[in-house]
Amino acid sequence: MKSPPLKRPKNKVDGWVILDKPLGLGSTTAVGRVRWLFGAAKAGHGGTLDPLATGVLPIALGEATKTVPFIMDGAKEYKFTLRFGEARSTEDAEGEVTATSDARPTDEAIRAALPAFTGTIQQTPPAFSALKIDGQRAYDLARAGTAVEMKPRTVTIDRLELLARPGADHADFVVGCGKGTYIRSLGRDLARALGTVGHLSALRRTVVGPFREDRAISLSKLEALGHNSPLLGALAPVATALDDIPALAMTETQADRLRQGQPVVLTRDVPPSGALARAECGERLVALVRSDGVSLQPVRVFNL
Repeated sequence: MKSPPLKRPKNKVDGWVILDKPLGLGSTTAVGRVRWLFGAAKAGHGGTLDPLATGVLPIALGEATKTVPFIMDGAKEYKFTLRFGEARSTEDAEGEVTATSDARPTDEAIRAALPAFTGTIQQTPPAFSALKIDGQRAYDLARAGTAVEMKPRTVTIDRLELLARPGADHADFVVGCGKGTYIRSLGRDLARALGTVGHLSALRRTVVGPFREDRAISLSKLEALGHNSPLLGALAPVATALDDIPALAMTETQADRLRQGQPVVLTRDVPPSGALARAECGERLVALVRSDGVSLQPVRVFNL
């Protein structure tokens, strides 16, 4: 009888991989491939990218998965190309054409329309999205032909600029936005405001929180590094996701208390009640803590 294949051993790998996700690869598949390369026991990501989008996909390995919510809440930046004249079912190039228009806006008209899409606005997500409706993914319902009613939601767009006009049918933009913004919806709504229809023909994420495209690494380069120590050189520290949170130096005794889930009483320099802080001992991240005005209560403890 043939023995079953040996399972790949799981390594203790902790940190962030700033992946430059390639075109055509889903976020879940990308996470799985990176996790396999590192042999990591746990993995997650800091915000889904559609298969037709490229760019920054932060992937958390090991203890970094405890910091994913801070990346999900971080500011994001995208560059996208809006194709005028065709509306599509998915709001991008993957879907079927649902409407057409011969109208093409001028550069001046585009620039004049942009202020209405900045600040705090109401936005209706695309039917082809991962949002859940009665426990089911909206895109599953849409693909099955079920009518999907998406409710408007409040999003924040900090910056929206016209970068270039390759031709009458296309316009290139950069957008800086907050959590929950759908760039496909933004393109759809902008085209409508300009008296035409449109869809995204290209989308690239350039920033997610502290992670930027100039530090991103391609999947092919990761695969070329192999399954050894060079891969570890591609990792950003777990604490990178917490860069905006102040750090507090702990003694070894204080660090041990936090690791055991116990509070640490401070006699001076106590952060205001409710404030979050990174507790560090030397160069090691120990815990994410919250002050109650007297002591530090552990919120997340890191095994690093």
